This record gives sequence, C-alpha cells and structure tokens, in this order.
Amino acid sequence: MDDFIAYLDTSEVQAGKLEELKTAMAELAEFVKLNEPRILAYRAYFSADGSTMSVLHFHPDVASLEFHMQVAGPKFAPIAPLLKMRSIEVFGTPTEELVAQLHAKARLLGDATVIVRDLHAGFDRLPRAEET
Repeated sequence: MDDFIAYLDTSEVQAGKLEELKTAMAELAEFVKLNEPRILAYRAYFSADGSTMSVLHFHPDVASLEFHMQVAGPKFAPIAPLLKMRSIEVFGTPTEELVAQLHAKARLLGDATVIVRDLHAGFDRLPRAEET
C-alpha cells in the first residue's frame, strides 16, 4: 500500500495583503519545520505578480498530514483575512476524517474546492521508515 500524500492548495492574495501574507507564511513554515518532524517538505510559492499563492507539502503517509492539520490547524484562522483559498488538492488516499478536516479548512479560508486524486501508477524513491 502506498501511503504517500501530496497536498497543494491555491489561494488569491487579498489586495494590499501580500507582504503581510508573506510574513505570516514564513512564520507558519518555521512553525511546521519545528513542530512536525515527519513532514518531508513544506513550501509556499507566490506568482510573479503576487496575486496568487500556492502551498505544497509532501507527507510520507496519511498520519503525517493528519498530524499537520491537528498541529498547524490553529494557525490557519489568523491568515484568513489575507487570502481567499480557491482549491485544495490531495494526491493519495486520505481518510474520511482527513477529508472532512480539509473541507473545514476550505470553508474557513474561502470556500475552496477540495479535490482528491487517487494514485493510478508511478513510483517514488523516498526512504521508508524501515529503511532509515
């Protein structure tokens, strides 16, 4: 069973809030780095004109993304006035509870669409817990 989960959300930056959002996201990234040791990558990207932000993260398994929602979840509400989330995409097989959490986050940050994409084919070269 392949438990790897990738997460991507895309948001519109509210007018005049770009610098404040960049600061908030840098702080959130540092918080995630310090408090979520299993997350493989966590990155925030902005479009060249600063109108759009995408957040991309990779998890070795569903439990890591569930942990992220639990630990970082309280940090989402303060950034709500800075953006309008348009979509959340999850690549992998999340639990029903996780999907419900993602829908709640989507409503909190802008009534975004939540899309789950199941694995069809492929591979990764990520080290497994038993290999490290």
